[in-house]
Amino acid sequence: MTPPLAPVVRTVNLEKIYQNGGVPVPAVRGVDLQIEEGEFVAIMGPSGSGKSTLIHMLGGLDARTNGEIWLDGRRVDTLSESAWAVLRRKKVGFVFQFFNLVANMTVADNVELPALLTGASAKEARARREELLDALNLTDRADAAPGHLSGGEQQRVALARALANQPRLLLADEPTGNLDSRNTRDVLRLLGRVHAKGQTIALVTHDARVAGMADRVISLLDGQIVDDADVAPARRRPRGGTTGDVIELRG
Repeated sequence: MTPPLAPVVRTVNLEKIYQNGGVPVPAVRGVDLQIEEGEFVAIMGPSGSGKSTLIHMLGGLDARTNGEIWLDGRRVDTLSESAWAVLRRKKVGFVFQFFNLVANMTVADNVELPALLTGASAKEARARREELLDALNLTDRADAAPGHLSGGEQQRVALARALANQPRLLLADEPTGNLDSRNTRDVLRLLGRVHAKGQTIALVTHDARVAGMADRVISLLDGQIVDDADVAPARRRPRGGTTGDVIELRG
């Protein structure tokens, strides 16, 4: 009998406490969280509730104070910074609110780089880049520098870069927070498309449209989970379907 797969993400009593002039300031307090393969989890809550801190800890960008973080059945919170960097390149894609693109590289190079760093051939990296840029209507911007793009274009490039490795886990921190309605739709469509193909996603958002695409919505308040609810089936997008505005990029 095949043993059950380990969750993609599991946390145990996860805590983050900052120091402010010697005064401890709890940001995340005792979070127990589990995300299964293929799940899309939206994390919501008011400003200062610990959403970004939580997702940064899941990706090793912020060290935890106490507790445990497991990825694919492996405990990772004790890893060194260099080991975390290797793990992120192999398994984790990250989309930031403020893009974090490499300014002196073209759009094409920004998207191809993660795949090349993990051992993909130039041909494989190029094919993946072309697929992602086409999906996000950015093919004609492939040779541009990030500084010549609009904010919406830069965020779409950042999403393409995060997906270039086909990561086990996609983490996103307010990926539509600085976008207009049209660019938000483009990002949501690609998220819906990759989720329908089985991509595991954990995403921080204030946007009800984004949360409405998720399988689960987790609500944080004062660093603690106060609600963890499945999205009503009628609001979910088909996991394997090919119809609907969110699944298809052109329809």
